[in-house]
Amino acid sequence: MIFNDWLAALENRHFADLTFSEVNRALRALSSTYVERRTRLKERGAFDSAGKRAAYALFYSPLHFLTVSLIVDALSLGTRPAKHIVDLGCGGGAAGAAWASRLGPAARITGIDAHPWALAEAALTYRLFGLDHDTRQGHAARVTLPRSADAVVAGWLLNELDDASRSQVKATLVAAARDGRQVLVVEPIATRVSPWWKEWVRDLESLGGRADEWRFTVELPDLLVRLDRAAGMRHDVLKARSLALGAPRRPS
Repeated sequence: MIFNDWLAALENRHFADLTFSEVNRALRALSSTYVERRTRLKERGAFDSAGKRAAYALFYSPLHFLTVSLIVDALSLGTRPAKHIVDLGCGGGAAGAAWASRLGPAARITGIDAHPWALAEAALTYRLFGLDHDTRQGHAARVTLPRSADAVVAGWLLNELDDASRSQVKATLVAAARDGRQVLVVEPIATRVSPWWKEWVRDLESLGGRADEWRFTVELPDLLVRLDRAAGMRHDVLKARSLALGAPRRPS
């Protein structure tokens, strides 16, 4: 129910100044940038216009929330206590909120992102889910994890980084895993946008992690269905890949 309330709040806020057609045009442009011209993200960010910000918040954030929720359930991460989750490269806060809200009691959450709008959006997300939270501005490759954090999630972050920054993030996550913290990485399933994935799988599996590919058949809320169709996309099956440390291992 909280998810529906969050989605309604997103609609009320982002459609206050934009029409459905304007959001749809921005969603098409954002999707094209992500899928076809990812190198342009370094030149023109995903949040460089009101339309793109609204499209991200109204479409991608809810999709990410649903996907991470399903992954957390499938990996039984909700059964492993976590008191403080770092949402690294948090964007609108969906990945962190999804994990934190599946726990009982819910975890505290710290959202970290380089973009001020993302931090403000994440703070609203965490608040609407009733999560104890704070946000910090910083680049994912140059942050120091809070000492109290016992879990880290990096959702749809790594493909946005250059090779050097991605290597630094890996070093941070490896160190976190060696300290006994839970780690969850979620990325798109397409190999062509993540040629580095096999190396990450090898390195994190050597620490006791597991790698999975997911395809979840879902019934999306009406707003997402309408945006999906209008933008010429289809997300009735949510696809992602994950790396997890601290989750139960698969049977041999």
